Amino acid sequence: MRDGGCGDALQEAAATFQMHGNKQHLQKDFFLYNASKARSKTYINMREVSERFRLPPSEYVIVPSTYDPHQEGEFILRVFSEKRNLSEDVENTIAVDRPVKKKKNKPIIFVSDRANSNKELGVDHESQEGKDKPEKPTQPTSGNTDRETEEQVQFKNIFRQIAGDDMEICADELKNVLNTVVNKHKDLKIEGFTLESCRSMIALMDTDGSGRLNLQEFHHLWKKIKSWQKIFKHYDTDHSGTINSYEMRNAVNDAGFHLNSQLYDIITMRYADKHMNINFDSFICCFVRLEGMFRAFQAFDKDGDGIIKLNVLEWLQLTMYA
Repeated sequence: MRDGGCGDALQEAAATFQMHGNKQHLQKDFFLYNASKARSKTYINMREVSERFRLPPSEYVIVPSTYDPHQEGEFILRVFSEKRNLSEDVENTIAVDRPVKKKKNKPIIFVSDRANSNKELGVDHESQEGKDKPEKPTQPTSGNTDRETEEQVQFKNIFRQIAGDDMEICADELKNVLNTVVNKHKDLKIEGFTLESCRSMIALMDTDGSGRLNLQEFHHLWKKIKSWQKIFKHYDTDHSGTINSYEMRNAVNDAGFHLNSQLYDIITMRYADKHMNINFDSFICCFVRLEGMFRAFQAFDKDGDGIIKLNVLEWLQLTMYA
């Protein structure tokens, strides 16, 4: 291993753990309850650290690391084996979880492509589900029904007061609505949503290309924010209003987005502060961007081969409004 910079040498080391068929991101518990099969010496402040190990045939994960967190170095792995072997990066699949769509929804015009109206893209099935199917009557559960009803009434009243007669809100009005509702949650330590985050939310949910949200679009957005809020609160165990970059990786996965290491690094660079912590506003903004970009890609990917072709106009329309 060697450091990639020109300054002081990084203190680096590596450990090798035996694993059996698990090609997903390894959680902290794995390293707490599994001893390493081989490891380099203690962290050494040298420009290069080399080690040689002899291991029995099996599956292994090699974890290089630096003494201080969030530092980047380089390493070279050379494996000699009697038979053919395979090595690969963990988490090399990029995907998003989507429930099976049984019924094809009515196509809509994608908002960022409204200048080229012959492009038809599908809307998230969840936003149409309530219109396609009548709701089945459910037995009320203790406390839940009254609380949800009260929240919905309060929700509509706030929306109506800010939206006015047209019952549509712009980014500034969305900011007022969200901050009014979220500030009532005393268990969540946040400073509120920024205008830029609200613009991104409108770009995600604005299915009719008006640049504004109606009550139904806002209600669908609020359902997503609530589900993401639960994930954030789960990892914000110290109630600081932030989560660290490691917790963010797990939170993204819990939300149904499966990324590789390069994309997790990009998320950290884009949304974390200098201490590698991510606040609630940046957290929601990241999830809105992921949701929107996955949805747009899948809409353009007509044949499902994971490849799309865009001209410069389509690319700029897609990225500038997202």
